[in-house]
Amino acid sequence: MKACILGAGSWGTALGSVLAWNGWDVSIWARRSEVAEDINLRRRNERYLPGAVLPDGLKAVVGAREALAGANLVVLAVPSAAVAEVLPLLRELDDHVLVVHAVKGFVRPDNLRVSAWLEREIPGIERRLAVISGPSHAEEVVRQMPTTVVVASASKRVAESAQDAFMTDRFRVYTQADVIGVELGGALKNIIALGAGLAEGLGLGDNTRAALMTRGLAEITRLGVALGASPLTFSGLAGIGDLIVTCTSEHSRNHRAGRLLAKGLPLSEVLDAIGMAVEGVNATFAAEQLARDCGVEMPITHAIARVLTGDISPSEGIELLMTRDKNHEMEVVGVQPLTAEFRLP
Repeated sequence: MKACILGAGSWGTALGSVLAWNGWDVSIWARRSEVAEDINLRRRNERYLPGAVLPDGLKAVVGAREALAGANLVVLAVPSAAVAEVLPLLRELDDHVLVVHAVKGFVRPDNLRVSAWLEREIPGIERRLAVISGPSHAEEVVRQMPTTVVVASASKRVAESAQDAFMTDRFRVYTQADVIGVELGGALKNIIALGAGLAEGLGLGDNTRAALMTRGLAEITRLGVALGASPLTFSGLAGIGDLIVTCTSEHSRNHRAGRLLAKGLPLSEVLDAIGMAVEGVNATFAAEQLARDCGVEMPITHAIARVLTGDISPSEGIELLMTRDKNHEMEVVGVQPLTAEFRLP
Protein backbone atom coordinates (compact mmCIF):
# COMPACT_ATOMS: atom_id res chain seq x y z
CA MET A 1 0.00 0.00 0.00
CA LYS A 2 1.59 3.24 -1.12
CA ALA A 3 0.28 6.73 -0.40
CA CYS A 4 1.42 10.11 -1.65
CA ILE A 5 0.79 13.32 0.28
CA LEU A 6 0.83 16.43 -1.89
CA GLY A 7 1.88 19.09 0.59
CA ALA A 8 4.39 18.90 3.45
CA GLY A 9 2.72 21.51 5.63
CA SER A 10 1.39 20.73 9.09
CA TRP A 11 -1.83 19.01 7.98
CA GLY A 12 -0.22 17.03 5.18
CA THR A 13 2.54 15.84 7.51
CA ALA A 14 0.03 14.83 10.17
CA LEU A 15 -2.15 12.88 7.73
CA GLY A 16 0.93 11.21 6.28
CA SER A 17 1.92 10.19 9.80
CA VAL A 18 -1.50 8.62 10.41
CA LEU A 19 -1.17 6.55 7.23
CA ALA A 20 2.39 5.51 8.16
CA TRP A 21 1.20 4.34 11.58
CA ASN A 22 -1.37 2.29 9.71
CA GLY A 23 1.30 0.49 7.72
CA TRP A 24 1.25 2.54 4.51
CA ASP A 25 4.43 3.36 2.62
CA VAL A 26 4.08 7.15 2.52
CA SER A 27 5.88 9.61 0.26
CA ILE A 28 5.24 13.25 1.06
CA TRP A 29 5.98 15.88 -1.57
CA ALA A 30 7.94 18.75 -0.06
CA ARG A 31 8.60 21.86 -2.14
CA ARG A 32 11.43 22.93 0.16
CA SER A 33 14.54 20.75 0.18
CA GLU A 34 15.27 21.73 3.78
CA VAL A 35 11.87 20.41 4.86
CA ALA A 36 12.50 17.12 3.03
CA GLU A 37 15.93 16.82 4.66
CA ASP A 38 14.46 17.50 8.10
CA ILE A 39 11.85 14.77 7.63
CA ASN A 40 14.21 12.17 6.17
CA LEU A 41 17.29 12.69 8.33
CA ARG A 42 15.85 13.84 11.65
CA ARG A 43 12.26 12.54 11.63
CA ARG A 44 11.11 16.13 12.18
CA ASN A 45 9.28 18.91 10.37
CA GLU A 46 10.36 21.80 12.52
CA ARG A 47 9.11 24.43 10.09
CA TYR A 48 5.48 23.33 10.36
CA LEU A 49 5.27 20.97 13.37
CA PRO A 50 8.02 21.94 15.80
CA GLY A 51 8.86 19.32 18.40
CA ALA A 52 6.90 16.47 16.82
CA VAL A 53 8.58 13.11 16.10
CA LEU A 54 7.49 11.58 12.78
CA PRO A 55 7.12 7.84 12.03
CA ASP A 56 9.75 5.94 10.06
CA GLY A 57 7.24 5.04 7.33
CA LEU A 58 7.07 8.66 6.18
CA LYS A 59 9.56 9.67 3.47
CA ALA A 60 9.83 13.16 1.97
CA VAL A 61 10.49 13.65 -1.75
CA VAL A 62 11.23 16.94 -3.52
CA GLY A 63 10.02 15.75 -6.93
CA ALA A 64 6.22 15.55 -7.11
CA ARG A 65 6.10 12.89 -9.81
CA GLU A 66 8.59 10.75 -7.91
CA ALA A 67 6.36 10.98 -4.85
CA LEU A 68 3.29 9.99 -6.89
CA ALA A 69 4.89 6.99 -8.61
CA GLY A 70 3.00 3.80 -7.78
CA ALA A 71 0.61 5.46 -5.30
CA ASN A 72 -2.74 3.79 -4.58
CA LEU A 73 -3.88 6.75 -2.50
CA VAL A 74 -3.18 10.45 -3.03
CA VAL A 75 -3.92 13.01 -0.34
CA LEU A 76 -4.27 16.62 -1.50
CA ALA A 77 -3.07 18.78 1.39
CA VAL A 78 -1.88 22.00 -0.23
CA PRO A 79 -3.39 25.44 0.56
CA SER A 80 -6.49 26.27 -1.49
CA ALA A 81 -4.49 28.89 -3.42
CA ALA A 82 -2.17 26.13 -4.70
CA VAL A 83 -4.80 23.61 -5.81
CA ALA A 84 -4.67 24.81 -9.42
CA GLU A 85 -0.89 24.32 -9.47
CA VAL A 86 -1.17 20.58 -8.79
CA LEU A 87 -3.98 20.00 -11.31
CA PRO A 88 -1.59 18.66 -14.01
CA LEU A 89 -0.34 16.06 -11.52
CA LEU A 90 -3.85 14.93 -10.62
CA ARG A 91 -4.78 14.65 -14.29
CA GLU A 92 -1.95 12.17 -14.80
CA LEU A 93 -3.20 9.74 -12.14
CA ASP A 94 -4.62 6.38 -13.19
CA ASP A 95 -8.37 6.18 -12.74
CA HIS A 96 -8.04 3.55 -9.99
CA VAL A 97 -6.15 5.89 -7.63
CA LEU A 98 -8.16 7.06 -4.62
CA VAL A 99 -7.91 10.84 -4.08
CA VAL A 100 -8.66 12.32 -0.65
CA HIS A 101 -8.56 16.10 -0.38
CA ALA A 102 -7.94 17.82 2.92
CA VAL A 103 -8.20 21.44 1.76
CA LYS A 104 -10.40 23.65 3.93
CA GLY A 105 -11.01 26.51 1.54
CA PHE A 106 -12.34 27.63 -1.83
CA VAL A 107 -10.71 27.74 -5.25
CA ARG A 108 -10.72 31.35 -6.34
CA PRO A 109 -11.67 33.36 -8.34
CA ASP A 110 -14.42 30.83 -9.14
CA ASN A 111 -15.33 30.50 -5.42
CA LEU A 112 -15.89 26.78 -5.92
CA ARG A 113 -15.56 24.04 -3.35
CA VAL A 114 -12.41 22.04 -4.04
CA SER A 115 -14.28 18.87 -5.02
CA ALA A 116 -16.62 20.82 -7.33
CA TRP A 117 -13.62 22.44 -9.00
CA LEU A 118 -11.84 19.11 -9.40
CA GLU A 119 -14.96 17.49 -10.84
CA ARG A 120 -15.17 20.29 -13.40
CA GLU A 121 -11.51 20.02 -14.36
CA ILE A 122 -11.20 16.20 -14.22
CA PRO A 123 -14.53 14.66 -15.31
CA GLY A 124 -15.27 11.41 -13.51
CA ILE A 125 -12.95 12.03 -10.55
CA GLU A 126 -15.99 12.06 -8.23
CA ARG A 127 -16.04 8.25 -8.55
CA ARG A 128 -12.77 8.06 -6.60
CA LEU A 129 -12.76 11.31 -4.62
CA ALA A 130 -13.35 11.92 -0.91
CA VAL A 131 -12.92 14.88 1.42
CA ILE A 132 -11.60 14.61 4.99
CA SER A 133 -12.52 17.24 7.57
CA GLY A 134 -13.38 17.77 11.21
CA PRO A 135 -11.89 19.11 14.48
CA SER A 136 -8.30 18.01 13.96
CA HIS A 137 -5.36 20.29 14.64
CA ALA A 138 -2.26 18.76 13.10
CA GLU A 139 -0.22 19.58 16.20
CA GLU A 140 -2.34 17.16 18.23
CA VAL A 141 -2.88 14.51 15.54
CA VAL A 142 0.87 14.06 15.07
CA ARG A 143 1.22 13.51 18.83
CA GLN A 144 -1.49 10.82 18.61
CA MET A 145 -4.00 12.64 20.79
CA PRO A 146 -7.48 11.11 20.30
CA THR A 147 -9.13 12.80 17.30
CA THR A 148 -12.35 12.24 15.35
CA VAL A 149 -12.91 13.30 11.74
CA VAL A 150 -15.31 12.58 8.88
CA VAL A 151 -14.69 11.50 5.29
CA ALA A 152 -17.38 12.35 2.75
CA SER A 153 -17.83 11.11 -0.78
CA ALA A 154 -20.56 10.65 -3.36
CA SER A 155 -19.57 6.97 -3.31
CA LYS A 156 -20.07 4.79 -0.25
CA ARG A 157 -17.28 2.49 -1.45
CA VAL A 158 -14.84 5.41 -1.71
CA ALA A 159 -15.83 6.83 1.68
CA GLU A 160 -15.31 3.46 3.35
CA SER A 161 -11.97 2.94 1.56
CA ALA A 162 -10.74 6.28 2.92
CA GLN A 163 -12.11 5.37 6.35
CA ASP A 164 -10.14 2.11 6.33
CA ALA A 165 -6.96 3.87 5.23
CA PHE A 166 -6.96 6.45 8.02
CA MET A 167 -8.71 4.72 10.94
CA THR A 168 -6.51 4.03 13.98
CA ASP A 169 -7.12 3.66 17.71
CA ARG A 170 -6.17 7.35 18.02
CA PHE A 171 -7.71 8.73 14.83
CA ARG A 172 -11.37 7.76 14.53
CA VAL A 173 -13.01 8.27 11.13
CA TYR A 174 -16.73 8.47 10.36
CA THR A 175 -18.27 8.41 6.85
CA GLN A 176 -20.69 10.88 5.31
CA ALA A 177 -22.47 11.33 2.00
CA ASP A 178 -22.96 15.11 2.28
CA VAL A 179 -19.82 16.27 0.48
CA ILE A 180 -21.15 19.82 0.11
CA GLY A 181 -21.86 20.23 3.81
CA VAL A 182 -18.58 18.70 4.96
CA GLU A 183 -16.53 20.91 2.64
CA LEU A 184 -18.42 24.08 3.48
CA GLY A 185 -18.20 23.44 7.21
CA GLY A 186 -14.43 23.08 6.98
CA ALA A 187 -14.01 26.23 4.91
CA LEU A 188 -16.53 28.59 6.52
CA LYS A 189 -15.57 27.96 10.15
CA ASN A 190 -12.28 29.73 9.44
CA ILE A 191 -14.18 32.97 8.90
CA ILE A 192 -15.78 32.75 12.32
CA ALA A 193 -12.41 31.88 13.86
CA LEU A 194 -11.04 35.15 12.48
CA GLY A 195 -13.92 36.90 14.24
CA ALA A 196 -13.26 35.06 17.51
CA GLY A 197 -9.61 36.11 17.33
CA LEU A 198 -10.60 39.70 16.64
CA ALA A 199 -12.87 39.68 19.70
CA GLU A 200 -10.17 38.22 21.93
CA GLY A 201 -7.64 40.73 20.63
CA LEU A 202 -10.05 43.53 21.57
CA GLY A 203 -10.21 42.19 25.14
CA LEU A 204 -13.78 40.95 24.85
CA GLY A 205 -14.91 37.93 26.82
CA ASP A 206 -16.57 34.54 26.66
CA ASN A 207 -20.01 36.01 26.00
CA THR A 208 -18.79 37.62 22.79
CA ARG A 209 -17.01 34.49 21.61
CA ALA A 210 -20.08 32.34 22.30
CA ALA A 211 -22.27 34.80 20.40
CA LEU A 212 -19.92 34.80 17.40
CA MET A 213 -19.72 31.01 17.32
CA THR A 214 -23.46 30.48 17.67
CA ARG A 215 -24.55 33.10 15.18
CA GLY A 216 -21.63 32.12 12.96
CA LEU A 217 -22.98 28.58 12.84
CA ALA A 218 -26.34 30.01 11.78
CA GLU A 219 -24.63 31.83 8.89
CA ILE A 220 -22.72 28.72 7.85
CA THR A 221 -25.91 26.67 7.87
CA ARG A 222 -27.88 29.24 5.87
CA LEU A 223 -25.30 29.37 3.12
CA GLY A 224 -24.75 25.63 3.23
CA VAL A 225 -28.42 24.82 2.74
CA ALA A 226 -28.66 27.36 -0.08
CA LEU A 227 -25.80 25.54 -1.81
CA GLY A 228 -27.34 22.10 -1.38
CA ALA A 229 -26.03 20.81 1.96
CA SER A 230 -28.03 19.09 4.68
CA PRO A 231 -28.48 21.40 7.70
CA LEU A 232 -27.80 18.46 10.03
CA THR A 233 -24.24 18.13 8.75
CA PHE A 234 -23.40 21.40 10.50
CA SER A 235 -24.33 19.90 13.87
CA GLY A 236 -21.64 17.24 13.37
CA LEU A 237 -17.86 16.99 13.30
CA ALA A 238 -17.36 19.02 10.12
CA GLY A 239 -19.69 21.74 11.40
CA ILE A 240 -19.88 22.65 15.06
CA GLY A 241 -17.00 20.31 15.96
CA ASP A 242 -14.51 22.05 13.71
CA LEU A 243 -15.98 25.45 14.57
CA ILE A 244 -15.37 24.92 18.30
CA VAL A 245 -11.76 23.82 17.95
CA THR A 246 -10.84 26.54 15.46
CA CYS A 247 -12.42 29.35 17.46
CA THR A 248 -10.87 28.34 20.79
CA SER A 249 -7.48 26.75 20.17
CA GLU A 250 -4.03 28.27 20.38
CA HIS A 251 -3.14 26.15 17.34
CA SER A 252 -5.62 27.97 15.09
CA ARG A 253 -3.87 30.19 12.53
CA ASN A 254 -7.13 31.99 11.76
CA HIS A 255 -7.69 32.77 15.43
CA ARG A 256 -4.14 34.08 15.75
CA ALA A 257 -4.59 36.18 12.63
CA GLY A 258 -7.71 37.74 14.13
CA ARG A 259 -5.82 38.65 17.31
CA LEU A 260 -3.09 40.35 15.30
CA LEU A 261 -5.64 42.26 13.23
CA ALA A 262 -7.20 43.53 16.46
CA LYS A 263 -3.83 45.08 17.34
CA GLY A 264 -4.10 47.26 14.26
CA LEU A 265 -1.66 45.39 12.00
CA PRO A 266 -2.51 45.54 8.29
CA LEU A 267 -3.51 42.26 6.69
CA SER A 268 -0.25 41.88 4.75
CA GLU A 269 1.81 42.09 7.95
CA VAL A 270 -0.51 39.64 9.71
CA LEU A 271 -0.07 37.05 6.96
CA ASP A 272 3.70 37.52 7.03
CA ALA A 273 3.71 37.05 10.80
CA ILE A 274 1.70 33.81 10.63
CA GLY A 275 3.98 32.44 7.91
CA MET A 276 1.49 29.79 6.75
CA ALA A 277 -1.82 29.81 4.88
CA VAL A 278 -4.65 31.61 6.68
CA GLU A 279 -7.56 30.09 4.78
CA GLY A 280 -10.15 32.27 6.48
CA VAL A 281 -9.07 35.33 4.49
CA ASN A 282 -9.88 33.98 1.03
CA ALA A 283 -12.86 32.11 2.47
CA THR A 284 -14.34 35.38 3.73
CA PHE A 285 -14.34 36.99 0.31
CA ALA A 286 -15.53 33.79 -1.39
CA ALA A 287 -18.39 33.34 1.08
CA GLU A 288 -19.44 36.97 0.79
CA GLN A 289 -19.78 36.61 -2.99
CA LEU A 290 -21.58 33.27 -2.68
CA ALA A 291 -23.98 34.81 -0.15
CA ARG A 292 -24.78 37.65 -2.55
CA ASP A 293 -25.30 35.19 -5.39
CA CYS A 294 -27.67 33.07 -3.26
CA GLY A 295 -29.46 35.95 -1.55
CA VAL A 296 -28.28 34.75 1.88
CA GLU A 297 -27.65 37.09 4.79
CA MET A 298 -24.23 36.68 6.45
CA PRO A 299 -23.64 39.74 8.66
CA ILE A 300 -20.60 38.36 10.52
CA THR A 301 -18.88 37.42 7.28
CA HIS A 302 -19.69 40.84 5.82
CA ALA A 303 -18.30 42.66 8.86
CA ILE A 304 -15.08 40.60 8.83
CA ALA A 305 -14.65 41.26 5.11
CA ARG A 306 -14.79 45.01 5.77
CA VAL A 307 -12.22 44.66 8.55
CA LEU A 308 -9.89 42.66 6.25
CA THR A 309 -10.06 45.31 3.55
CA GLY A 310 -9.43 48.08 6.10
CA ASP A 311 -12.82 49.67 5.43
CA ILE A 312 -13.66 49.56 9.16
CA SER A 313 -11.73 48.87 12.36
CA PRO A 314 -12.25 45.67 14.39
CA SER A 315 -14.15 47.57 17.08
CA GLU A 316 -16.37 49.15 14.42
CA GLY A 317 -17.05 45.64 13.12
CA ILE A 318 -18.35 44.55 16.53
CA GLU A 319 -20.45 47.71 16.75
CA LEU A 320 -21.87 47.03 13.30
CA LEU A 321 -23.05 43.58 14.40
CA MET A 322 -24.47 44.73 17.74
CA THR A 323 -26.55 47.58 16.26
CA ARG A 324 -28.29 45.57 13.52
CA ASP A 325 -32.07 45.61 13.33
CA LYS A 326 -34.04 43.38 15.71
CA ASN A 327 -34.51 39.81 14.54
CA HIS A 328 -35.91 36.40 15.52
CA GLU A 329 -33.34 33.79 16.56
CA MET A 330 -34.66 30.56 15.07
CA GLU A 331 -34.70 30.37 11.31
CA VAL A 332 -36.16 27.83 8.95
CA VAL A 333 -33.19 26.72 6.87
CA GLY A 334 -34.76 23.79 5.07
CA VAL A 335 -35.50 20.21 5.98
CA GLN A 336 -33.47 17.39 4.49
CA PRO A 337 -32.89 13.75 5.43
CA LEU A 338 -30.68 12.95 8.42
CA THR A 339 -27.91 11.88 6.04
CA ALA A 340 -27.80 12.51 2.35
CA GLU A 341 -27.87 9.42 0.14
CA PHE A 342 -24.68 8.20 -1.47
CA ARG A 343 -25.09 8.84 -5.21
CA LEU A 344 -22.46 6.39 -6.37
CA PRO A 345 -21.84 2.74 -5.41
